[in-house]
Amino acid sequence: MSDQPTGKFPKNATLAEQVGAKAARKLKARRNGAPGVWFGLGMMGLIGWSVVVPTLLGAALGIWLDKHHPGTHSWTLALLVAGLAIGCANAWHWVAGEDKVMHDEQGNGDA
Repeated sequence: MSDQPTGKFPKNATLAEQVGAKAARKLKARRNGAPGVWFGLGMMGLIGWSVVVPTLLGAALGIWLDKHHPGTHSWTLALLVAGLAIGCANAWHWVAGEDKVMHDEQGNGDA
């Protein structure tokens, strides 16, 4: 065997340590199971709502402001765009957090 590290294992890891870590990862995957189709659909719905709700709230507030405090600029359009930006940032933050959790779980059995 070569002295080169394989995968994420340290260079000085023995074959027994590598096999043990891989076996532990496989057992953990069997225990947790793979997420199904419904999990993926639920995730898409959650991300969708995290964008839609701030967008609609911004539009509703903009309509109210246009009705009660009319001006030269459209509050509805401005707050619709602001709500969309906030919703996208919210979704991005949530997905990045879930991605970090998934990578942390995958990395726990490697060392």
